[in-house]
Parts: sequence; C-alpha cells; structure tokens
Amino acid sequence: MKESQYAELSVIGMKGCEQFAAQVDYYLKEWRRHGGDESFLVKVDCPRFGTGEAKGLIHQSLRGHDLYIICDVFNYGVTYKMYGQEVPMSPDDHYADLKRIIAADAGKARRISVIMPMLYEGRQHKRSSRESLDCALMLQELVNMGVTNIITFDAHDSRIQNAIPVSGFDDVRPTYQMIKALVRTVPDIVLDKDELMIISPDEGAMARCMYFSSVLGLDIGMFYKRRNYSVVVNGRNPIEAHEYLGKDLTGKDVIIVDDMISSGESLIDVALQLKEKGAKRIFAFATFGLFTDGLDKFDKAYADGVLNRVFTTNLVYRRPDLLEREWYVEVNMCKYVSYIIDTLNHDDTISELLNPVKRIHNLVEKHKSEQAAQMKIAFDK
Repeated sequence: MKESQYAELSVIGMKGCEQFAAQVDYYLKEWRRHGGDESFLVKVDCPRFGTGEAKGLIHQSLRGHDLYIICDVFNYGVTYKMYGQEVPMSPDDHYADLKRIIAADAGKARRISVIMPMLYEGRQHKRSSRESLDCALMLQELVNMGVTNIITFDAHDSRIQNAIPVSGFDDVRPTYQMIKALVRTVPDIVLDKDELMIISPDEGAMARCMYFSSVLGLDIGMFYKRRNYSVVVNGRNPIEAHEYLGKDLTGKDVIIVDDMISSGESLIDVALQLKEKGAKRIFAFATFGLFTDGLDKFDKAYADGVLNRVFTTNLVYRRPDLLEREWYVEVNMCKYVSYIIDTLNHDDTISELLNPVKRIHNLVEKHKSEQAAQMKIAFDK
C-alpha cells in the first residue's frame, strides 16, 4: 500500500449508522496508531422543524479532506418528530438527509465518497411500462452534487452503474465473509460437492450463486418463479410456484444464496421444497436481511427443521429481537469496510479486496485440514 494519503481522512456516519461508523473508526485508528481520543469521525446533525422539514449541519471544517459518508437508507429504527408524532425514517428521509450533508459541505472536501451498502431504490432498476427509474436518478443526482465514488454491496442489478458511466461505482460482494461465518458457526460443514450444494432461489440470483459454486467447487441448482402474468398484486405479477432445476439433493446440505431477504416468503417456500427433495440441512446467505413481514415464519421454519441458519450482514439495520434468534447469524462487515476506506484514502487499488478468491481458497484448505486433524484424533482414540 502507498504510504502517502490522498488527503486528510474524515468519516461521517449518518443517522442510524453511528455504531457501524464507530467500529470502522476503531479499526482505522488501530492501523494508523492514533492515540488518545483522536478520531476520524465527523459530527453532523440534521435538526428538524415541527413540520418534519430539516437542514444539514456539519460541526467542523472539511476543507481539503477525503470524506467518506456511510448511509443506511433502510434503517427504520431511527425516528423523528413531525407535528408532535414520532415518525420512523423512511428511505426517502435518509436519502434526503444524505443530500443535506453533502450540500452542507458546499464543495469544500477534496473528494466525497458515499458508502451506501444497499442502494436507495435499488430494486427499481429497470422500467416496465410507465415507471420511474429512481435508482438511476439517485446515482446521477449524487454525482451532480459532487460525489466522486459510490460504494455499494451486492447491488440488485450492478448494471445500474451504467447511469453514471464516467464516475466511480464499486459493487462489493461479501462472499469471503459469508463463507468464513459459515465454517465458524457450523464447524462440521463439509465443503465438498458430494456433501454440499449451492441453490439459487430464482434466475436473478444465478450470477452470485455461480460465483459461490465456482470458488468452492460445488454443484449448483436453481429454482425459477412461475408467475401469473394475467394478474398484478401490489405492482407485481404474483408467484404461482417455484420449479426446481438441478441434481439430486438427497442427504446433502444446501446453501440458498440471494442478495436480500425481504418478506422471506420465497426463501421459505424454496426451503420447504428442498426438504421435500431430501436436503439434509438448509442454510441461507443474504447480504441484506430486511424481514419486512416479521420473524414468526422464520421461527416456525426453524422449529420445524426447515431452516437451520440464516446469515445476513450488519450493513443494514437489524431489529433487536432478530439478534436474539438462535437461527440468526450476523456477518460483521465493519473491518472490511475499514480496509476499503483505508486503501482508497491512500489512493491505492482495491482490486484485491474486491476479488477474494485466494482468501477463500486458503480458508477452505484450512477448514479441511482442521477437519482432517479432528478425524485423525477421533480415530486414534
């Protein structure tokens, strides 16, 4: 890594991201050996009027700084008062506050990078009939406001970067962190094609599933959604059935891989069908766990032996009761985000961080070696 910095580093954690930003700050201070209370964090506020209107306020000068703003637009655990009522912040509210802080900087920072783990309106990435293309508009708006780099994780469709073809856009996937969490949580998992399969819950998830399959040397299966195109419910054609394509699952562990868990209905339907086809243990990987319809159906699926573990990252808000669930495993991404910020601040390439194949192979070999050693000890006894 280059020794010189691009500019003095500053990090802003937007409302709801304070804890995540504090962990990032901890790693940055450790690596750069900052002593005492010195911090890279910048205090900002978005005070509101009684009507709900707000303004952005930065409490120190950022002139000439290399600024990184971390923003979780899906944190509904943050509230504000409007006309005397406590109102949860919507994605629109979070995005408006992000723009307020960028506007409050008024072009003083030397470079602004926005770390938005889950893209605002990322699921509205293509047009069907007379619809708005909100995600593309958001990216263009941020670039027009002076943002140089946009860093996101597991974009619903990474082709959305075509909206800003001459600006920085990095789509990061937490593949290594997911696999690392799996082998730590389930030490008896066998990473072998005779014992484990990767499952894509739909055709849209095939690309990320193919990556997992390739780096782990596992077979892949997929479901496709048979929809009723004659009916529209809540703006979408309802799913009538999930149809399976792939090899026999009898006696194998499976990992269902997707970018997000929204309501969870599709995931649990897929898991039920996998059980019917003879799958042994079922694990789910999703970068973002939204759980929009609550946790009851997941509790039941776990109690019934349909789902064994659900892995999601801490990149978006997790409701407190989710963290207490036995079936839930949180994948901490703070250190990885710190690496990205530290590398970019030194104006160095993040190619190796974005391509974790070597680290995954080393992790798999270490896991297999540990399992072989344990088997030898058991055999000797």
